Order: sequence, then C-alpha cells, then structure tokens
Amino acid sequence: MNKIITISREFGSGGRELGRCLAEALGFAYYDQEIIIEIARRSGLAEEYVNSIVEKRPFTYYPITNAQTLTAAYTPQFDFNLKVYTEQINIIKDLATKSDCVIIGRAADYILRDYTPINMFIYADMESRIHRCRQRATEDEQLSDSKLKARILEVDKNRAKYYKFFTGRKWGEKENYDLCINTTQRKIKDLSNPISELVKTMLY
Repeated sequence: MNKIITISREFGSGGRELGRCLAEALGFAYYDQEIIIEIARRSGLAEEYVNSIVEKRPFTYYPITNAQTLTAAYTPQFDFNLKVYTEQINIIKDLATKSDCVIIGRAADYILRDYTPINMFIYADMESRIHRCRQRATEDEQLSDSKLKARILEVDKNRAKYYKFFTGRKWGEKENYDLCINTTQRKIKDLSNPISELVKTMLY
C-alpha cells in the first residue's frame, strides 16, 4: 500500500506550503488544485463551479450518508453537487493507489481512512494567519486586518461545515489526526525539514 499524508489546515496557517515542502522532501506526489481540475474534466463542469461546490456549498441539511434524504432532496442542482462529491471521492482514491502522495484538504483523511494515511492538522494564531495572508496577497487584494480576519473566519467556517457534512466529525478535533502542528510565528521552510524527518519515522 502506498504511503499517504493528508493535510487539513486553517486558512492562512501555511498548511498548503508545508504540504508542498513535505512532498518535495519525501519525493511524494502532491495533490491540491489538481483534484478540482480532474473533477471538472470527469464531470464536464466548469472548474469555477466545481470549486464553489467543494469549498462553499455542503448540503448541511441533507447528509450524504442518508439515502432517504438524498432522494427527498433531489433537484437538478443537487444532482450536480452530488456528482462533484462522488467524483472527488473516486479521484482521491485513484490518486492514493497511484503513488506515495500528499493530499491537501477535501476530507481526504476520512475518504482514505482504510488506507492508513498519516493525517495532519495545521493551525496558527490569528495574528500569524493575517500576516501570512497579507504576504501572499496581490496589490489588488490588500485588505484591512478586520476584513482579513473576517475572511479567514468565513473560510474556516465553510471548511468546518464541509468536513462535518462529509465525515460527521468535528473539523480540527485532535482525535482525528496523527499530528497537529502549530505554525504560529514560524517559517514553514524552517519547519519542513524536522517535520519530514518525523514523518519518515512514522511511515517507514
């Protein structure tokens, strides 16, 4: 069975960057936006539409595990959404069988629970997250601290709802992860080497 790392992360915590660094250090494939592109290819839907479903539109009132509510809730819009979720599950499982890999977000820790992945959750305090967001923002995206904080909280709220919808679990709860890493006031590049060495001891 291939070696798999899944990374869940608070917005602005540096989880995506850390995942890429770990993939490079370990020689693993790295999957993030590539999953959205593949869902769009398989489903025939626009990437922007797929991304809006995956990031923002969980069916809070209709759990995916309940066949009766799925039938009761059926609409053409629901059919599109369900198609995206189904394709995402299939793609993530396909990627896990191809090679050793790092997968960012998208409830991969739960989808691949039978593959015994190492599941990580990356978090940081708000000040550090605002700082990271400001560093990577373009000139047109510069926001006040209060607006950046509101944006961060909004994204995290959507991720928590999405994770709850998919898994029935609470997003960020330590019992669901093998490693929880606080990146507050730390550079991701400084963390990547010691974390990759730690992960090696867990994988091999």
